[in-house]
Amino acid sequence: MPKTNEDLEGYLAKLDRRFERGEDGTYLVAGAPHQPPIAVRLAPPVVVVRVEVGAVPEGDTAVQARLFRRLLELNASDLLHASYALDGNFIVLGSALELDNLDLNELEAVLADVDMAISEHVPALHDLVQKKV
Repeated sequence: MPKTNEDLEGYLAKLDRRFERGEDGTYLVAGAPHQPPIAVRLAPPVVVVRVEVGAVPEGDTAVQARLFRRLLELNASDLLHASYALDGNFIVLGSALELDNLDLNELEAVLADVDMAISEHVPALHDLVQKKV
């Protein structure tokens, strides 16, 4: 279980995940090519995992309602370790894991959940907003 940033770095290295550590202690973990980085940060008593998905579309409340409904459906059906949320006018995907009992498999599962969501959900959400669905 990671207790320090060095422990977290060791976990990320074991998972063969490329990362950069920012001055504030946030790790930007690389996902697949052309995907945004995943922010990982120790914030005792949790490890926070988060990625910004995109801005909430402005104007058309019907589009927003369809989008928000779909995000809630995805939270319930496809995501086991992460969930979509709103942070101001941005859609984020995140998770918080208890630091005391976090293990390598749990961190790997969260990162895999986020990777899947970014590669599969985000294009479909974009199409939904663009009224292609």
